[in-house]
Amino acid sequence: MSGLWGVVMVTEEVWKKFLEIISNETNPVSFATWFANIKLLEATDEKIAIEVPMTIHKNMLGDNYYNLIEDTFNKLTGKTFDIEFYLEGEFKKNSVQNIIENTIDDVITSNGAQETFVSNLQPNLNFDNFVVGDTNRFAKTAALAVAESPGKIYNPLFIYGKSGLGKTHLMHAIGNYISQHSNLKVLYTTSDDFRNDFTGIANLNDYENSLDYANNFKNKYRNVDVLIIDDIQYLVGAEKTQQEFFHTFNELHRNNKQIIISSDRSPEDLKLLQERLRSRFTWGLPVDIFPPDFNLRCLILKDKMKNFSWADKVSEEAIEYIASNCDGDVRALEGTLNRLAAMIAMNVPSKITLELAIDYLKDYLSKNIYTNNQISSVQKAVADYYNLTVDILKSKKRSANIAYPRQIAMYLCRLLTDESFPRIGLEFGNRDHSTVIHACDKIESDLKDNKQLQEIINEIKEKL
Repeated sequence: MSGLWGVVMVTEEVWKKFLEIISNETNPVSFATWFANIKLLEATDEKIAIEVPMTIHKNMLGDNYYNLIEDTFNKLTGKTFDIEFYLEGEFKKNSVQNIIENTIDDVITSNGAQETFVSNLQPNLNFDNFVVGDTNRFAKTAALAVAESPGKIYNPLFIYGKSGLGKTHLMHAIGNYISQHSNLKVLYTTSDDFRNDFTGIANLNDYENSLDYANNFKNKYRNVDVLIIDDIQYLVGAEKTQQEFFHTFNELHRNNKQIIISSDRSPEDLKLLQERLRSRFTWGLPVDIFPPDFNLRCLILKDKMKNFSWADKVSEEAIEYIASNCDGDVRALEGTLNRLAAMIAMNVPSKITLELAIDYLKDYLSKNIYTNNQISSVQKAVADYYNLTVDILKSKKRSANIAYPRQIAMYLCRLLTDESFPRIGLEFGNRDHSTVIHACDKIESDLKDNKQLQEIINEIKEKL
């Protein structure tokens, strides 16, 4: 056989078999994250071109799965190929694509995972029960990349976003994955615990006891392979603790130990932390988690309802009603679901319809919808005033009846919260910070002469 392909070909059947083998060689979460959405672009006698969805896939497949991919193709075809990865649009296919078949060899799979010591991790928080949507997909993908290659990729991993969006869940998922697939020592802690442990040294009057305590402190936090520290923003104001964490960070990073940090805001917005700490937080990968959109809220509700015996009695309309009225964070969904569960236990209905859900939750939702003076609360208040949904307010639509309320909401977010222009822009459909600045300037200018607008702003502020 002659031509572009030479004597060894990768057919559609070979590609399909390749994916089957990879799925057996990897766990379901890894396969779904790294291989489920890749595509065969082209194969020549020497090279195989594969399309991947994101840059992180190129890095992960090239750095950590290359040998597995190469060996699998070798077993299937008897040929060794150079494997190349491309994003959509990066690769131009050859015009000729001839395909012939080749023998498929049997592959033996093995699983040598070994569970070892884990400290402070909650085993029920893992990747399998982390519900994924558009607003948290990249954060989950980055977290899994770190879990599969601790200390080698994205160090530190800095996960940020407001409370109740799943940061802690992801951190425990990383720790649990590492402990289940390696012998590495993992420690999860909070910044409060780190601070308390450190200040405990100064509280001991006896020199020898203080020295022992200090050694135990360093062993606890520096003699680990993976340090996971939650809510780093609470180190603000603790200068000596920040200094100790700085040295702990340097020691771990210098020895290629994985560091995972969470915060309620980005490294750039942690203005009251030492600059040398903030700069180190950006060495690896800062990744944001956004509030769940409508579709993700529905998925989360359905996932959490699986624990209730009445889950199959809830209509789709009732689920959508709850999702539409709880657009802040996952905890708001959980609280509303617990309220619904309590009402169902009292009344034992045969079917939970939309009308019943509205009746059961009307008092609860009206009392709790404006409890947090954060971006989501402002968005909800403005959307309610103008009879819009928050999703429409955050959409790309530019009609006047939507654009002006959106500008009002951006203005109020800047006025009533301590969030930055870029963060507000991200919460409004990933808009540029200049759009938020323009909106604030526009509303400030209109307020000078527009009494009706002044009344609207005051009314919305009263709700908040």
